[in-house]
Amino acid sequence: MTDGTEASTRSDEGGATAGTSGLSGRLWVALAAVALLALLGVAAVVAPESSVGRLFGVIVSTSTLAATLRLSVPIVFAALGGIFAEKSGVINIGLEGLLIISAFAAIYGTDVTGSLLAGFLIGVLASTALAGLFAVVCIEFRADQIIAGLAIWLIALGLAPFLSQVVYGGPNTDSVDTLGTWTVPVLADVPLLGAVFDAAPPVYLMFVAVAAAWYTLNRTAFGRWVRASGENPRALDTAGVDVSRVRYAAVLLSGVLSGFGGAALAFNIGQFTGNGPTMVNGKGFIAIVAYLFGNYNPVGALGSTMLFAGLDAVQLRLQTQQILGVPDALVQTIPFVAVIVVLALVGRTRIPEAAGDHYESGEE
Repeated sequence: MTDGTEASTRSDEGGATAGTSGLSGRLWVALAAVALLALLGVAAVVAPESSVGRLFGVIVSTSTLAATLRLSVPIVFAALGGIFAEKSGVINIGLEGLLIISAFAAIYGTDVTGSLLAGFLIGVLASTALAGLFAVVCIEFRADQIIAGLAIWLIALGLAPFLSQVVYGGPNTDSVDTLGTWTVPVLADVPLLGAVFDAAPPVYLMFVAVAAAWYTLNRTAFGRWVRASGENPRALDTAGVDVSRVRYAAVLLSGVLSGFGGAALAFNIGQFTGNGPTMVNGKGFIAIVAYLFGNYNPVGALGSTMLFAGLDAVQLRLQTQQILGVPDALVQTIPFVAVIVVLALVGRTRIPEAAGDHYESGEE
């Protein structure tokens, strides 16, 4: 295990050097965001009834924070799953498909069993099973990981609405109960931040998952194996650790975490809708952007997701209040344009050295 740990440490040190410019870019983005918010705050104090003042009021409102947290849940869980998979050397761009299949399975499972908890677990199992199929195809049969990931997405995109059509007679399922909210007395009454303490259970679970993922990757033997598997699988193999098993475990974990995200998304509205891109609507692909922007750090992925989800929450409010006086179609593009600009400013993210490469024990 010493060789594998040393390989992981060396690669992490190299990544720190290679990612210095990226870190600087992220710092500039953060400073620019804080400065812009401060300017809006000053303008709001000077002219509270102006468009700028009303915009600032929307941004710092409790309802916007609550919506941000709610919108972040499926993206964060999928991003955490993507981090584990890609850190191990398997690029899983099928996160969108895992969210789709788990969202449908969670609603169907709840409808059949009458239990939200059972439905939640069924959604996680469905996502894990699909991730297992992806793992077998990529690790055992050495398929191209990008093509296999796209196939997983397309399978789920067609299968979930089809099953809904068979069972419910349409692409949308029947409605089930939602999870409701857990309220922490006193803390829930704090202005703005009270939204954190008056949220649905998946929001609390999201913060726990981020902390657990960070600890697992950075403070456990399994985390070291995952990092070594994605950076120097030969050294890990030499240390006596089965690289394939580590990668299988990481990909299955991506299925579990994405299952949590898809089930939480479905229970947020109490229904699966399969029209068009389905209710998931690109959240799996946004998760990929989130963990790349977060530099494969669970905490960074949470922060980048909150940025996107916050902008998404703001644009939803702006559509109802007509503060900016611009067409809704233009307002809807705000989160996506911001993500493109941010990625352009941040620069290149260093991916794991062996990501996308196949490895078989004993290879030279």
